[in-house]
Amino acid sequence: MSTTNKPVKTAGRPLRSLAILALVLIALTGLVFIQGATAVRLGLDLRGGTSVTLQPRIAPGESGKVTNEAIDQAVSIIRQRVNSLGVAESEVAAQGSGTNRQIVISVPGDTGRRVVELVGQTAELRFRQVLASATSTGKADPNATPVAGVSADVNAKFAALDCTKAENLQGSGTDSPTDTIVGCDRAGQNKYILAPAEVLGRQISKASAGIDTQGGSAWYVMLTFNGEGTKAFGALTARVTSLATPLNQVAIVLDGLVVSAPRITEAIPSGNAQITGSFTQLEAQDLANVLKYGALPLAFDRGEVQQVSPTLGADQLNAGLLAGGIGLGLVLLYSLLYYRGLGLVTVGSLMIAGSLVYLLFLLLGKWIGFTLTLAGIAGAIVAIGVTADSFIVYFERVRDEIREGRTLRTAVETGWSRARRTILVADFVSIIAAVLLYFFAVGGVRGFAFTLGLTTLVDLIVVFVFTKPLLTILARFSFFSSGHRFSGLSAKSTGTLSAPKEA
Repeated sequence: MSTTNKPVKTAGRPLRSLAILALVLIALTGLVFIQGATAVRLGLDLRGGTSVTLQPRIAPGESGKVTNEAIDQAVSIIRQRVNSLGVAESEVAAQGSGTNRQIVISVPGDTGRRVVELVGQTAELRFRQVLASATSTGKADPNATPVAGVSADVNAKFAALDCTKAENLQGSGTDSPTDTIVGCDRAGQNKYILAPAEVLGRQISKASAGIDTQGGSAWYVMLTFNGEGTKAFGALTARVTSLATPLNQVAIVLDGLVVSAPRITEAIPSGNAQITGSFTQLEAQDLANVLKYGALPLAFDRGEVQQVSPTLGADQLNAGLLAGGIGLGLVLLYSLLYYRGLGLVTVGSLMIAGSLVYLLFLLLGKWIGFTLTLAGIAGAIVAIGVTADSFIVYFERVRDEIREGRTLRTAVETGWSRARRTILVADFVSIIAAVLLYFFAVGGVRGFAFTLGLTTLVDLIVVFVFTKPLLTILARFSFFSSGHRFSGLSAKSTGTLSAPKEA
């Protein structure tokens, strides 16, 4: 018994959808060449990289500060700093126990050394009034005039300080905010006596890099203080404004080194400040990142920096690609054997999805530092099954409509109106799972979640703008509409006694 065919609202313009998809592919391909993104960036486990061990620096009598809580807090801050550079699939983990605990950072690719320099900074930012300053000549000056109100010990250290020596430009991060200290600037040209800190890094609520286009395109770091910091910074700048040089200078000190020491000409009660100091764009962005996530609770000494061999990674990559190829081949073989002519739609859809994913991998590697790891390959392989499920749901719904007596052109539309909700729900479940994994997991699991979410999103796009429009066009051909034995829509395939006839 067959049901009466009812008019169904069709998509109407399948060629327009296919044309838009073609333009998107052409645009992405053009961007790849314009950006110079000619190769997918591979993660640490696939191409090797840099690994470094950070050892907590223990001052005499301070061994009790190296607690499990302090190490775990440092790991969390370092991980946030690394993640702020992009999806780099770096690994940050604590090893050892007790006072022997260390932090091991592994970063893929050639940028590892830059990341190691970034994350290893203690980032103890303090604002101190300048009590004295002098040009560092590279020689001790024992006859220098002592600074009034400063202890003899501090005066002696200031006279003996040689900022041309590399060891005095490393920074310490161990100075107490309540002490009067001596320190060098980053360039090693000037040395200072600095009063106790009046504004601390923990009082910063926001940090970002910016460029002064009116001042010679110089990069700077913009700081926004919290309520406590706004009050303290306003009081500090108001107090030193009327003083003589160098007492009217406020030094911005990071890990014991003076980044800049500007003269204060008026009080700044707004809670905003700028750090300048001849920064490059990279230096300004890195400084903003380390300040944004807070200071490390401990100072660290950098251990040996090692290069991770990519030999094993190459074997893993080949194995992962082989597994993905076998999985894809089995899906295509099943589709062609079971769906026959319809299987060609699956082949075309997977080819389009694969092209989109590959182009996005190339561009995301250039734009946000995305790197493909073995876990990421696993996420892409899982997504092949998710994509195949979408096709199966749609094809089976079309067959169901034909069994109810509808023609193919009608079945394609009614089947789509009923299948798309199932496809959307299934894909959104995968996307939600991927998002939760990405934000609540660490390490390789985040790479798995990212590629799973990305490829599932691509599946949705392909099903809507390629698979459905293509099937609408194919339904107009007699090979499919007449139920040819190799079309995948024959009477035997759909379970009907005879092929449906046009009403």
